[in-house]
Amino acid sequence: MSDLFGGSGKKGEYSAKDIEVLEGLEPVRRRPGMYIGGTDERALHHLVAEILDNSMDEAVAGHASRIELELGADGYVTVRDNGRGIPIDPMAKYGNKPAVEVLLTTLHSGGKFSGKVYDTSGGLHGVGMSVVNALSDDFTVEVARDKELYVQSYSKGKPKGKLKNQGGVNRRGTTIRFHPDSEIFGKQAHFRPNRLYRMCRSKAYLFRGVEIRWSCDPSLIQAGDDTPVQDTLHFPGGLSDFLAANINGKQTVTSTPFDGQAEFPEKQGRVEWAIAWPVDDEGFLNSYCNTVPTPEGGTHEAGLRSALGRSLRAYGELVGNRKAAQITAEDITGGAMMLLSVFIREPQFQGQTKEKLATAEAARLVESSIKDHFDHWLSGDPGRAKDLLERVIEKADERLRKKQDKELSRKTATRKLRLPGKLADCSKTGQEGTELFLVEGDSAGGSAKSARNRETQAVLPLRGKILNVASASADKLGGNQELIDLIQALGCGTRDKYDEERLRYEKIIIMTDADVDGAHIASLLMTFFFREMPGLIEGGHLYLAQPPLYSLTQGPKKTYARDDAHKEELLKGEFSGRGKVEISRFKGLGEIPAADLKKTTMDPAHRVLLRVRMPHRYVEEERQEARETSELVERLMGRKPELRFQFIQENAQFARDLDV
Repeated sequence: MSDLFGGSGKKGEYSAKDIEVLEGLEPVRRRPGMYIGGTDERALHHLVAEILDNSMDEAVAGHASRIELELGADGYVTVRDNGRGIPIDPMAKYGNKPAVEVLLTTLHSGGKFSGKVYDTSGGLHGVGMSVVNALSDDFTVEVARDKELYVQSYSKGKPKGKLKNQGGVNRRGTTIRFHPDSEIFGKQAHFRPNRLYRMCRSKAYLFRGVEIRWSCDPSLIQAGDDTPVQDTLHFPGGLSDFLAANINGKQTVTSTPFDGQAEFPEKQGRVEWAIAWPVDDEGFLNSYCNTVPTPEGGTHEAGLRSALGRSLRAYGELVGNRKAAQITAEDITGGAMMLLSVFIREPQFQGQTKEKLATAEAARLVESSIKDHFDHWLSGDPGRAKDLLERVIEKADERLRKKQDKELSRKTATRKLRLPGKLADCSKTGQEGTELFLVEGDSAGGSAKSARNRETQAVLPLRGKILNVASASADKLGGNQELIDLIQALGCGTRDKYDEERLRYEKIIIMTDADVDGAHIASLLMTFFFREMPGLIEGGHLYLAQPPLYSLTQGPKKTYARDDAHKEELLKGEFSGRGKVEISRFKGLGEIPAADLKKTTMDPAHRVLLRVRMPHRYVEEERQEARETSELVERLMGRKPELRFQFIQENAQFARDLDV
């Protein structure tokens, strides 16, 4: 047991002499990952962020209006502000060392713990500036305070000399110039101008009252890099300016973005936001707390999502849209361009690098503030709100469809998927040469099953008119048994899960009655394939059968007519002047004898099939036609009945020989 704890063993000996106490900034140099998250390029640039955050805290507190950041050819970074300047008076507790030296050489020292000096700040732990000092082989601080200039230099966290008074100066503020230690970051480590410039630009967007002056040695700008050598960054519009720069001409779902700012109650801080919904769904979410980026999100982002989701659902219920109840926060935020910035007292972060906000109260403050403004934004422009609501409902439908496909694939992974009981399948197992006839009703199904070639032809009866998928929600689609049977019979999946190699039949043939109802059912089926399996149409697998509407008999001669025009053509041609012709009109496929149905509609040697064609989405000359087709389907079959009514009004004059 003694060996387990060190005891008197040889290799395992463990005694008081083995105990180390790291003093000053030595812990930082020994374990830099604990303080800046590592020693890679991201950690290297975090050094600049720590210094820049201190200057931003001065600006947000109202004591600085200008910050300068300069990147030199020698790898030095200089950050200068016109704030109050770091205190230089002696601290008796630390041997009368000047306060600036204590701040730069002592962990957990600073003026941001009590909240008396800064209402809100990005630096909270009192380690940022001292960490940068510890990890720099050369570090110089200049303090212009009370019209006197004070200078002190350091190397690897240790002062090279005492703080020196350089005489009078007609300015104020703090200047820090440092060079990262190659022993820590490697000899090849260097700052990237474009990354530092973006950092400066983001800070300028986050606080309207600051002007950031950027400069960089021209030799550091590589070919193809559009980072300016010099720039003055000042954005009076704040995050709305940031959003406008990112939209940059992109088409958005709403005519105007949702942006604004609000003060939290009881002076607990404030929040600013700017949100747009691009049509192409190429969005992002950038969040900040006290101007510090929070790339891993946190409670403020949770509050934003909750506010948007609750508000849009409530609006949908207010205008009577039942589908709004299925909306989640992810439906409204997915694909959106979102900027969120909060300023709160004593925020709690996960880790020293402050990449995730953990303050629980921030969620409630952000949610209540933004929800009120979003409620007013939606009700203030019903047209704009309607466009957004419809787009988000589409995304919700898509999410539910994917969930259904995932559940279906999970079932097939554990057991073979059973084919629908109504399906009369063919005996041939391969796809080549096989056909699936989609017929309306059991009566037509009975005739088709009797007329088919059992080896290559399958029959699936569908009950009545199927669901219009262009105007139905995902939950209705997932609960429609007829469509579930059809999807299972085909076996190829839907939408982005469509796999042509898994398609069980070479031809899918829609065979409906030759009347108005039959045409409507055929149009509903074509809409289903267009929306859920466009690849099936593009692959040339979808056809329309041409069953007869009439039989014409004269003595031993019997033939069939597809429609009224064909009937008149036959009467004037084949049956002209030969006596009485008996004409029978079929009420449906179920009334056609199996032998006649086989001869006229199902036998490949005698039948006529119409192939359903769709312009290819990936062929340049057909893209416009594809867009027009999609727009026509949406107009005639989509959620907006007013578009169908408009189409009927525009085209009623062309209607002839209506079957009513």
